[in-house]
Amino acid sequence: MPGSPYFDEVPKGILTWPKLLTYTTPPLILTLFFASKYDLLLETFSILALSFIIIGLFRK
Repeated sequence: MPGSPYFDEVPKGILTWPKLLTYTTPPLILTLFFASKYDLLLETFSILALSFIIIGLFRK
């Protein structure tokens, strides 16, 4: 893996950006599609912001 801090391969159990994006992008796109279809964008972004705040507080 070029540019990687690991010599051979990524150690097991480490969540890298490519893995994280493949796990989160499809559900996020689907959620935003349905939120825009049913005019719930403000509520959806509020829930996303609140969940990011809670995750940030727990990770401190």
